[in-house]
Amino acid sequence: MGNKSSKSNNKSGGKKFLKTYLLSRELGSGAFSVVKLGVNKVSGESVAVKIVSKKKLSEEDLAALHTEISILTHLNHPHIIKLFEVFDEGSDFYIVTELVQGGELFDRIVSKSHYTEKEARDLVRLFLETMAYMHDAGVVHRDLKPENLLLTSEEDDGNIKIADFGFAKKISDLQPNEVACGTPGYVAPEILRGDPYGPEVDIWSMGVICYVLLVGYPPFFDDDQRKLFKKIKEARYYFHEDYWSAISPEAIDLIRKMLCLDQKERHTARQLLQHPWIVAQDEALAARDISSSLAELKHFNVKRKFKAASDAVIMANRIRKLTEKRNTSGSSSKADIDVENSSNNEVASDKLQPPSPADAVAAEADNSPEVKPDATPELPPTSKSRNPASITPV
Repeated sequence: MGNKSSKSNNKSGGKKFLKTYLLSRELGSGAFSVVKLGVNKVSGESVAVKIVSKKKLSEEDLAALHTEISILTHLNHPHIIKLFEVFDEGSDFYIVTELVQGGELFDRIVSKSHYTEKEARDLVRLFLETMAYMHDAGVVHRDLKPENLLLTSEEDDGNIKIADFGFAKKISDLQPNEVACGTPGYVAPEILRGDPYGPEVDIWSMGVICYVLLVGYPPFFDDDQRKLFKKIKEARYYFHEDYWSAISPEAIDLIRKMLCLDQKERHTARQLLQHPWIVAQDEALAARDISSSLAELKHFNVKRKFKAASDAVIMANRIRKLTEKRNTSGSSSKADIDVENSSNNEVASDKLQPPSPADAVAAEADNSPEVKPDATPELPPTSKSRNPASITPV
């Protein structure tokens, strides 16, 4: 790597890491990095410090890390994880971010015994406000999903942070032939088709999250990734009567405007913030008890966690093999890396077992299409592997 590139993203102002921070216990680790609890020696503030080993990064990984640092440096919003400083020292990067200790949002929701439509609406409104800021700032996230919605503390349900900007990109830098990226199940149809796109892909992903928040199961699911992608490219989803009868028509309309197949017709975050459901009176939505959705959400959450744990083991083994190959040969060709990234498509695949309503509605799906799909050609799915050195603590 070149020092010039690193210096351009270094916010430490010439300070040395170990003179500025004390390191404490390990919070997590991955193939490329370790995350530790840190304390600022001057302010006493606790932070998360991700220590990334340079020697384990390919040039592509390094470029992606610099892009993520650049984007987070210029974003300043109460619901976006804050990057404080970056230290480029010796063989490591020290990336200092705010400490989030409240766990994932979905874990907090499933711990509730009572859940209303107002609570779901308030969350969606918060996300839309954050996306409106991000899109106005010229940034598209490209990987919004439950795992990236974090709580800062165990006491505060409302202080939520959007994290993991490893796929984020400046909208002005998007190319017509962008490599597909994101997480199956949440990825927008235009990404799968290979069409040019912009910030509207985040709206689609948030539409999927909104759907899950309301009824506890995802709009798109299939054990077979190709079938899953086909459903997404056709916008083939349903509002099953048994699960949606308690949900307000306005909420359903909002989801339709977010999960709109025509990306040009899909509403922007600013438009959605004016939607009747978003601006509805608190009392009316608080009276809509959707606690019955919690059982489905718990089921979905368990499957999601198990899948993530399995994928982490598989990914670690693949990275280890690639690293061993690099060490044996002395270097890796781009072809080697491309083959490994291609294999990682399977790791990223969302092969969740269908949630409990799936069996009951499987036959219904072909006979009662509440969303009329537009025919789209089946394309071989491709996806970009997530930058393993991404800033978000592992």
